[in-house]
Amino acid sequence: MTRKAWAWALYDWANSAFPTVVSTFVIAAYFAQGIAPDPATGQAQWGVMQTIAGLVLAVTCPVLGAVADAGGRRRLMLLVCTIVTAVATGLVWFATPSVDSTLWALVCVGVATVGFELGTVFYNAMLPQVAPPERLGRVSGLAWGLGYAGGLACLALALFLLVRPNPSLFGLDRSQAEHVRATAVLVAAWMLVFGWPVLVALPDPAGRRLGWGAAARRGLAEIVTVLRRLPADPALSRFLVARLFYTDGLNTLFAFGAIYVAGVFGMKLEQILLFGIALNVTAGLGAAGFGLVEDRIGSRRTVLISLGALMLCGTGLLVVTSLTGFWVLALTLGLFIGPAQAASRALMARMAPPGEAAAYFGLFALSGRVTGFLGPAVLAAVTAATGSQRAGMATVVVFLAAGAAILLTVRFEGRAATASP
Repeated sequence: MTRKAWAWALYDWANSAFPTVVSTFVIAAYFAQGIAPDPATGQAQWGVMQTIAGLVLAVTCPVLGAVADAGGRRRLMLLVCTIVTAVATGLVWFATPSVDSTLWALVCVGVATVGFELGTVFYNAMLPQVAPPERLGRVSGLAWGLGYAGGLACLALALFLLVRPNPSLFGLDRSQAEHVRATAVLVAAWMLVFGWPVLVALPDPAGRRLGWGAAARRGLAEIVTVLRRLPADPALSRFLVARLFYTDGLNTLFAFGAIYVAGVFGMKLEQILLFGIALNVTAGLGAAGFGLVEDRIGSRRTVLISLGALMLCGTGLLVVTSLTGFWVLALTLGLFIGPAQAASRALMARMAPPGEAAAYFGLFALSGRVTGFLGPAVLAAVTAATGSQRAGMATVVVFLAAGAAILLTVRFEGRAATASP
């Protein structure tokens, strides 16, 4: 890859610490086990927070993406989102192990989630700047693999530097869960330390910049034009609808994975961290491995293969009772998480018209968030109604299956290169 491509990919390394440590394995489990009154209630409360964040993102993602296109400020907007995510994440430090910290923890993680997801709109829109059409899949897949490596490295530091040592290093008070809360500060620092190369290496395209007001007006006009154009582009429309469903399933899996294994299999925090490290290894290998072949087999086919495997493994995880069986299925599932996401990004980059990448990646984010509240809300409702975490997690497989079924109807020959057979 070129220097610019490596600088762009390094941001995946930087920001992947947030979903890995905060949303999935550490802070989510800490909230369910240390703040909420019980794991099932914690899962439901976490679902409400994710629902609200999804509604905010549904409104803001496409509009701000179009504004970034019109105003030529993708880099500045990415910087702001990175800082917001890092600061809100760092403030989780003040969420003590008490039900009194419930609102503080949920607000901090909710704000950080919005900042993280908005940042990916501007970051993903830079992909066509760093890779030619025939290498979009390779660059996207390898970057996603690098992201998993970054999440793994940060998670390993969190485990061996903060969580596991007893007595804790740095004078951390384990009775107040400071050794766990400090992982949020680690993530904030990680993002700030490793997130800057893309901001230096990828300046916004040259040209006269519009003022914020003019950019907002033009951006709103652009998004209206894009939305009006969608009915005439059935392949793109169906892809966005398909992604709406399967990304709901994936996001719900990420948001509740640690809470699920903590409640159903009784894993303690250190076990969850070891599981997270192992899962990131397989996920990174899967993303990088499929990235090497995706441009040959097609982005659409890569997504479909991944979704099929995720459904099979996910169904097995709902019924397995032995810890050994859980580990085998979960690590196999990890191989297909990265390819489903990276290939989707590459397919969107192929389908977006030149010069409108941020607006279309805003729709891409919207397709993953416009009903982003639905997955957590359905899971929370089913969990609350049945009192069963297994029943709640079964909704993830339903969302994945719906997305795969719609994607099967998509036929796209490519604006710049063939995306799939």
